[in-house]
Amino acid sequence: TNNITGWLVFFIAFATYFLTREARGSLWDTGEFIACAKNVGLPHPPGAPMFVLLGRFFIILFGDNNAASAVNFMSALASAATILFLFWSITHFARKMFVGVGEKLSANQMFTTMAAGVVGGLAYAFSDSFWFSAVEGEVYALSSFFTAIVFWAMVKWEQNVDEEMKAGIKGHFTKADRWIILIFYLMGLSIGVHLLNLLTIPAIVVIYFYKRYDKVTKWRT
Repeated sequence: TNNITGWLVFFIAFATYFLTREARGSLWDTGEFIACAKNVGLPHPPGAPMFVLLGRFFIILFGDNNAASAVNFMSALASAATILFLFWSITHFARKMFVGVGEKLSANQMFTTMAAGVVGGLAYAFSDSFWFSAVEGEVYALSSFFTAIVFWAMVKWEQNVDEEMKAGIKGHFTKADRWIILIFYLMGLSIGVHLLNLLTIPAIVVIYFYKRYDKVTKWRT
């Protein structure tokens, strides 16, 4: 149910962004980024090599004559994926309010959990600032995608740790820590788009700390 509902939210967001995306480029940084993606150039500092390479890939698919449309499509796709991972992050925390690890939700609890994800995801999808960036060839759409998937990977780590603890598996380096390695990799890629993703680090540290340590330590001088 969680997967199906999440993909429905994704397609709603993607259809919205696909149908409303810009035909070309607006009169600010988008022209620069689209031109750099087409020619594999270097945009303004600190640069965005990952964005340029992915943009070039989509331009190859669409053809050089449709460079702006191709990069705008990439932003629409990345933004819709952002909503998908946001939905799954919301339902993860909503589910924890009702049941523990391995327990099943009742029908009413399932409806409430899914409704929370749908309302939260679509509210963000149709917000002015996010919709604005989702339909143009700028770095913010792709950066939002990396931010969303990194945080989702962290809650997947938390879920896996809970399952391991229930099974009696303990330790600081377990199978669940594969998600941590994935986070490092995605965070490295995201720096090649925009530095926004670094803002997830404090939240990730808090989740890790409270899951690995039972007691809160105090600062001592």
